[in-house]
Amino acid sequence: MMEKEIAGKIKILKDGPYVVTGNIKLSEKIITSQGKNYVYTEGRDLPQAKTYTLCRCGKSKNPPFCDGEHSKCDFHGDESASKADFEDRAELLIGADLDMRDDHRCAFARFCHRNDGTAWQLIGQSDDPRLKEEAIKAASECPAGRLVALEKNGTAIEPEYEPEIVILQDPEREVSCGIFVKGGIPLQSADGSLYERRNRFVLCRCGESINKPFCDATHVHIKYQDQK
Repeated sequence: MMEKEIAGKIKILKDGPYVVTGNIKLSEKIITSQGKNYVYTEGRDLPQAKTYTLCRCGKSKNPPFCDGEHSKCDFHGDESASKADFEDRAELLIGADLDMRDDHRCAFARFCHRNDGTAWQLIGQSDDPRLKEEAIKAASECPAGRLVALEKNGTAIEPEYEPEIVILQDPEREVSCGIFVKGGIPLQSADGSLYERRNRFVLCRCGESINKPFCDATHVHIKYQDQK
């Protein structure tokens, strides 16, 4: 449960865009490989506003912002993702000196891969202090929040994030990715209910996820690019 009060939120409009309020910083980052590790490099400077709307259908000619194309392309944005809490959805994986929860919501950002192995491999070797640190990075840097590393007493290990919305690009795969939401920004469903507040998650912006509103990596399969 996120306890920090945040003035803004993301509101999903039925068959429409994401409406972001509260003067939340908007940026673009590029997923960049360094060996088997991945890092973010800076992308374009995006305009800032107290309120802005982000495209959810994948057809905007002014990405990442909505330009009304959802109404012209008959976009159907029904939300299908579970609203159950992460702990109730996620599988618990037992490691050596570190455990991990995995809810299988993958945005294919690949930060779970490190030079020494994947997050799943590394928790099995986490009795080695160096590999434990690598396992924590592999889990914590997953933008989708799919993976959460746990101390053996059950304490979740999360990065410190300020509220920010990040438009992701992935030139290595020649695709544009989802919307990385950081820092516990509330997400409101089109029906008015709230999803569990989380420190990190990725929203779909190609319009084709089968787990809306969250990214399920479909952008990779359809080769979605926001700049045509």
